[in-house]
Amino acid sequence: MKNYIRIFFLSAPILFFAGCSSDDVTNNPVIVDPPVVVATDPLTNSNTTTYMVDANATKETVALFYNLKKLAKSKFAIGQQDAFISFYKNSSGESDIKKITGNDPAIIGSDLSFVTDIRNDGTTSNWFYQQEVKNITQIKNAYAKGIINTVSWHLRGPKNKNYSETDKEEYTFYANSMFEADKSIFFRSILPGGTRHEWFKEKLDQVAAFSSKLKGTKGELIPIIFRPFHEFDGSWFWWGADFCTPEEYKTVYKFTVDYLKNTKGVHNILYAFSPDRTYLTSTDYLSRYPGDKYVDVLGMDNYGDFDNQGTTGANTANSKLKIISDLAKTKVKIAALTETGYRVTSSKTPINDWFSNYLYSALTSNSIEVSYVMFWNNDENGYYVPNGSVSNDADFKTFSLKSKSALLNSLPKMYELPK
Repeated sequence: MKNYIRIFFLSAPILFFAGCSSDDVTNNPVIVDPPVVVATDPLTNSNTTTYMVDANATKETVALFYNLKKLAKSKFAIGQQDAFISFYKNSSGESDIKKITGNDPAIIGSDLSFVTDIRNDGTTSNWFYQQEVKNITQIKNAYAKGIINTVSWHLRGPKNKNYSETDKEEYTFYANSMFEADKSIFFRSILPGGTRHEWFKEKLDQVAAFSSKLKGTKGELIPIIFRPFHEFDGSWFWWGADFCTPEEYKTVYKFTVDYLKNTKGVHNILYAFSPDRTYLTSTDYLSRYPGDKYVDVLGMDNYGDFDNQGTTGANTANSKLKIISDLAKTKVKIAALTETGYRVTSSKTPINDWFSNYLYSALTSNSIEVSYVMFWNNDENGYYVPNGSVSNDADFKTFSLKSKSALLNSLPKMYELPK
């Protein structure tokens, strides 16, 4: 989580989360294993489920996996968290991406935090339920346009030690806001047999119910890319590396997938594995990997390498993307930069050519194949994506027009398999 941004739910709640990632920059070299050369593309439109988590996935979900995997050979989809519901300086209307480019984003991020919050009572007057409805509406509107949907989960669990009667954020996902006693036990308590395992199952029941509400105009279930327990290699969330062993993390991840897929019968999800940028080798990256049977998308969240690090940072980020790109080729999975951005505020100015030079280079150098990149959300006080009224508008527009960049206007039909 960006260290200089905090999330508040005060008397006037804010509909966004800060970008998630640490800004600590390592000077250690990134070691890229030699790629395994695949003579022919093993993925076909008739064997796609062979490589997916869910062999019983809906046909639209199968098509999304196939088309995302194929897209990476020539382009990467560009999108943003909360693109339809959160804007720089609250300039509502079209997404900020469309304001500047004239085209809709190719991918939109939503979040389940409001859905599973203990204060969501499911009534129309309830603020948390209202945010759930906004996210459902955003996903439906995106799907109707042909946009890809990805969903993160800032799961609030432990009590916030800083809670007061005027603060709506009684529960937290931030480790530094937790009571010390909760830090060491909370993740382990949701393991099968743990004291809060039934609580966790109830949260997954809510996730399943949410996914069942996502339907297109013909009644078909809308596919989503689900990123549970992201940035687990850091320790800013209560599911981070300091609070569980690799085996404990894998157990909870596997349980999450098995419970949703097998117990609840959810078949419109692709599952994303999404650490932060701390890994330096493929072995590092896979240290908490639950296995190919549980992951569709090999992702990375990375803010720090792009935080005014210039060419050096872009090269470092590219080396890490190269690791997951090569793994995705070998495993026949999807590779993605699942979160990134450089947040501009009144006190933090844009970096020249950040989009068109540094980020584009990181996403395309060394023959990597990345299916999408998602920027974190804009808000009243800052932005990750320009909106047509700021000084780095031209840089983003140049980035969006490059040969490997894809907004919605250059996406194929993502929810149909080619004939």
